[in-house]
Amino acid sequence: MMSLDFTQLNLEAKLFKSFGDSSRLAILELLSEKEKTVSEIVQETEFSQPNVSMHLSCLFGCGLVKKRKDGRNIFYQLSGEEVGEVIEVARKIISQHSKELFECTRY
Repeated sequence: MMSLDFTQLNLEAKLFKSFGDSSRLAILELLSEKEKTVSEIVQETEFSQPNVSMHLSCLFGCGLVKKRKDGRNIFYQLSGEEVGEVIEVARKIISQHSKELFECTRY
């Protein structure tokens, strides 16, 4: 019988919470294309600059994005291919279970 590692489960739940916000997902989607500045993300999402900065701070703090400074600009990008792969796997699950997810009233 397998014993549950609750420390690991809590970390996994934290990771999924990082993906659990549509604004953060929109930012991750944009960054999966190429690195971008806060200004570029604001322009493409039409979110406010403070909103984008807050979400980028969260994503950076959780290790899902990284940043680099070039002069006065800070560029953000996904921290690794795995982050984009999680989104791709989620899309596959959604395509297979879209009706159930749409009708789900528990979340």
